[in-house]
Parts: sequence; structure tokens; C-alpha cells
Amino acid sequence: MGESDFWDDQESAKKTLKESTRLKRWLDPLREMEGLASDLVELAEMAGEEDDESTSSELEREADALDSRMDDYEILLMFQGDDDDKAAILTIHPGAGGTESADWAEMLLRMYQRYVERKGWKSKILDFQKADEAGVKSVTLEVEGELAYGHLRAESGVHRLVRISPFDASSRRHTSFASVYVYPEVEEAGEIEIDDKDLKIDTYRAQGAGGQHVNKTDSAVRITHVPTGVVAQSQDERSQHRNRENAMKILLAKLLKKQREEEEAARAELEDSKMEIGFGSQIRSYVFHPYNMVKDHRTSVETGNVQLVMDGGLDDFVEGWLKKSMGIEVGEAGE
Repeated sequence: MGESDFWDDQESAKKTLKESTRLKRWLDPLREMEGLASDLVELAEMAGEEDDESTSSELEREADALDSRMDDYEILLMFQGDDDDKAAILTIHPGAGGTESADWAEMLLRMYQRYVERKGWKSKILDFQKADEAGVKSVTLEVEGELAYGHLRAESGVHRLVRISPFDASSRRHTSFASVYVYPEVEEAGEIEIDDKDLKIDTYRAQGAGGQHVNKTDSAVRITHVPTGVVAQSQDERSQHRNRENAMKILLAKLLKKQREEEEAARAELEDSKMEIGFGSQIRSYVFHPYNMVKDHRTSVETGNVQLVMDGGLDDFVEGWLKKSMGIEVGEAGE
């Protein structure tokens, strides 16, 4: 990278920088732990020679620090997937239940936006279709950040809500469902080859709240990949050109996900994957009444701090799923 002609080929330079960043992610923590381990050895020798209480206390603190770094590195080692370091495309759809489920889908959108903020990542809404009364019919979010897809892929599946409905005049308890699907964003055109003749592109007027048009032109775009039937759409931008770009971005992500699943099928692993992301299998329950609890049914990780979870406190659930996928025993989420 220090060569004078490094940036002459910008595509090659970007790939090199990305690979350098990836390697630093693995190597820097190792160097830090090596330094901590070396300090521990010296402190242990000093404590043995001096029999000094303050040195022993420092030794204990340094040992705890090294243990914490090792726990963090254990989590890092779980991100071994080809797509883990990519940006993520996250879509949310309400299940059956009308306004209840549409409102739940919008609550999940807020939860993931707060999670993105906590991680220091960036998010952008690519497509937002508001429901008739409250909530959303469909929403697609682009998330960029370190290992964004690696983390968010743990969220694919059906999310179940139990609460006293704010839309029920009799204040009865309702159960609502919403599905979340997460795709790795396609970074290079070569990852997915698409023939333009295989694309059906429709334009239509974007709809806003209450059925009002966002603008007077056919700015919304829907793209169908005819051979597979995969559909992507975007209407959140006023520009048809921008909506077409966003729709294509979503389409490529969906096709890449489909390709990955087909590769897994060839290795006889697709059935397990379908159990995790299929609409008929809930992965997590959020109970607001008659008690407070969020429980992940795949890992049994649970917490009574519902508000923390809805404010984006998802790390325990994501890490629990990562550990479970590697055969590591997991426990309850932090309060």
C-alpha cells in the first residue's frame, strides 16, 4: 500500500484495503492479548518476589482484563462466513392480524434502528410502505457497519409479540407476528450475473400515508427477476432513478441469498436453514403482558428487561445465536 502507484487501479486498491482491514480485525486483538499476557507474567513474578498486596490486586485486574479480551475474541472468531463482513439488507413484513401486526412490524423497525445506533453503524430506509391505519405493510433497511450482516443474520425469522392491544377498545390481549429477513448486500457486480432481458421493470406512483401520493410522477420502481420470480421494489426516494438503484440493490441481495441457500442445499444443509428463516417458525417471543419477558426459542436466552431490548439491546441474543450455531452453551441475557 505504500507504493506510489497503489491508487492507479482503484478497484484493486479498494480490495487490498478491505483485506487489510479484515486481517487487522483478527490480528490487532491477538497482539493486544499477547501484550496483556506478557504483563501478567511480569506482575506474577513481582507479586511472588515482593509479596505485595497492591501488586497482587493489579495482577487480578490485569487477569480479568485479559479474560474479557478473550471472551470478545471468542465472539469475533464466530464471524467466519463469506458474507459476514458485508452490509446487510433487512426487510420486515407483518403477518396475519391487520393493524396489530403492522404496528408490531414498525416497532421492530424502531428496535433495529436503535440497535444500529448502539453499534455505531449507519442505516438507510430503501423502501417504506405504510399500512392503512397504523404501522407498516413492508419496510426494507440497508445497514452498513463492521460485520453488519454477520450480526444481523441472527435476526432472520418470525418475531412474536404478546401484549394488551392499544387498538382494542376492550383492552384484550393480542398475539401478533412479523417476519424479518436479512440478506448480505452484493458488493461486486460479478458476484451475481443478471441478463437485462431477464428483468421486468414496472413503475408506479409512490403511496404515502392515508393513500396520498408522495409525488405526482411514477417514481416508484418494482423489478422482477423473471427466471426466479424474485421481486424487489423501492418507493422511498422521489427520484425514479434512485428508486431503481435501490430496487436493484435489494434484488441483487435477494438473489445472492438465494444462491447461497442453493449452495447449502447441495451440501444437504438447506433444510436446517429453512427451519430458521421460514415464516412458520418463530425465533423469538416478546411478552408485554401478563409479565415482561423476551425469549429466543433457538437458544433459550431470555431477559425480563423488555424495554432494553426494544431500545436495541440485542447483543445477548445475537451472541447467543452465534454461540449456539457453533455448539457453545449459552445462558440467560443480561438484565
